[in-house]
Amino acid sequence: MPLYSHPLQPNNPSSLQRNEILQYALNNVNRPEDFGNIKKLLEPPVDITTITPPGSFAGVKVGIIGGGLAGLASAFELRKLGCDITILEALEERIGGRVYTYHFDKLKKLYGEFGPMRIPVCHNTVWHYIDIFKLNTRPFVQKNGNSFIFVRNVRTRNRNKDIMKKIYPEFNLRSWEKDTPWDELFDFLSAPLYQMAPAVRKELLEIKPYYHPQIQYWNSINFRQQLECVPLSQPAISLSASIAPLTGTAYYDSDTEVLAEYYPLIFSFLYEIIGGSANLPLAFYKSLISVAPHEYQDIPNNKLGKITWKRGNRVNGIYLSRSNNQVIVKHMNRHLNIAYDHFDYVICAIPFSSLRTVEINPLLSDKKMQAIREVNYKVAQKTLFLCNRRFWETGGPNTQIVGGGSYTDLPISMIWYPSDHAECILKDYRKDRVYQQESPFDTWTIKPMCSPEDPGVLLASYNLSLDAVRLGNLSDTLRFAEIKRQVEAVHGLTEGYLDSVVEDFKTVQWNREEPFYGAFAAMQPQQKSLFLYAMAQPEYNNRLFFAGEHISTQPHWMQGALSSGIKAANALAYSCRGNTIF
Repeated sequence: MPLYSHPLQPNNPSSLQRNEILQYALNNVNRPEDFGNIKKLLEPPVDITTITPPGSFAGVKVGIIGGGLAGLASAFELRKLGCDITILEALEERIGGRVYTYHFDKLKKLYGEFGPMRIPVCHNTVWHYIDIFKLNTRPFVQKNGNSFIFVRNVRTRNRNKDIMKKIYPEFNLRSWEKDTPWDELFDFLSAPLYQMAPAVRKELLEIKPYYHPQIQYWNSINFRQQLECVPLSQPAISLSASIAPLTGTAYYDSDTEVLAEYYPLIFSFLYEIIGGSANLPLAFYKSLISVAPHEYQDIPNNKLGKITWKRGNRVNGIYLSRSNNQVIVKHMNRHLNIAYDHFDYVICAIPFSSLRTVEINPLLSDKKMQAIREVNYKVAQKTLFLCNRRFWETGGPNTQIVGGGSYTDLPISMIWYPSDHAECILKDYRKDRVYQQESPFDTWTIKPMCSPEDPGVLLASYNLSLDAVRLGNLSDTLRFAEIKRQVEAVHGLTEGYLDSVVEDFKTVQWNREEPFYGAFAAMQPQQKSLFLYAMAQPEYNNRLFFAGEHISTQPHWMQGALSSGIKAANALAYSCRGNTIF
């Protein structure tokens, strides 16, 4: 049996294979006892038909505000009960909300992601729907030793020894920090997890009215303060933000936001949907508009509810009728025509950043209204380059970059390379033989029949917070030129090299995208304990429910949106079942 450095990571992994990968990852960080809790807490909630039989809510009118993943999941589940569902979606030209795959060509072969681009193996609710819709997946290359680190005008490869030799001297590190490999120094980011018992750690993935004092403490400080408690020196903290820009943008978020990602090891082993992340919301859409969907295998079609899509309809009012306890939703189409729909129940599945501009009468609970005003949303900017050749894949085995990301302290922050050409070379460490297998990351090479001369889409800049504002708010011409020059600097290319390589580009700055006004929720200190439980509670006498990645313990992931959508549908089912009028 070959002694591989980590488990094989096949295309289209089964549930068993995903569990084995997660168990390996947890064993590798000495937390195998967390497997059961992580698996359970990230699985989809109970199936809605265990609450009430299929078709039992025929004729019940349900409105769903928002056609992103949360709203789609709610609709998919409630349809099992026979509900008459209307989806009000502001976007007219695409499906999926902040899941946004952009295609440069009509054949949809050349694409990049402006929204979610990867799926952790532990995000079981996402995999639940991937399996239902039979979508194809492949490994997403998270780390590639041939990619670049370009910090303080010093360039090196993304390998421990190279980073320590070339980048560390640029920072006034303590002696022990200088001698600590980058991967081990990075481990300090999750240090508080080892101070908690397993029963306490699992609260990071729970929505509760009250948390354990240890969770409360880490929720009360920001991530930077946690690193100071380790203690890391200020130069080491600056080094971390430079080499791992995504980490640096979280320094002023609640520490529990960061720990909730490190606890289930979401960055250890990742996948992507072949053809683009948008294939998931599109699969929901195709099923929902079908009169004979094949995804509901055990439910006859005559038991399924009817779906009405109202695309291009932006909601600008939510009201409770005093006469019949119905929820009234005011919405406006692109022609500025205003309409009012009356529903027995409503699920509001739009971001709080969008809900802030909606008239609400009567007002919601005090904490809910406060959360709508105060919960923080990150600014994010992504720029895609359509390249006529993959310059990053040229060279030999020690230089070609096939998947993974390069990181820099320049404003572009991160460059991500497509994983579609990637094949991993695994070593048998006992026999020193080389095996070609699909796996997370040892040494990546180009698959047979693929070539650096093939066109490709480069995520040329992905940044958050202040850099996203500063770069995203430049004019298209200036931003395009600036990003090209910075990508050239990171790769050591001559100035102007990319002018003949990049044929097209597209930028999305999520704060400027209607109707989102932000990329994803990122709670600041105290906000989780103050608001998260209240955000998840229904309003208007259990007639108005809420869903979205912001109402989850995995914000800015598809897992958070989908899980919250199912939970809202289930809560609605419990309420409707107990209502005497049915």
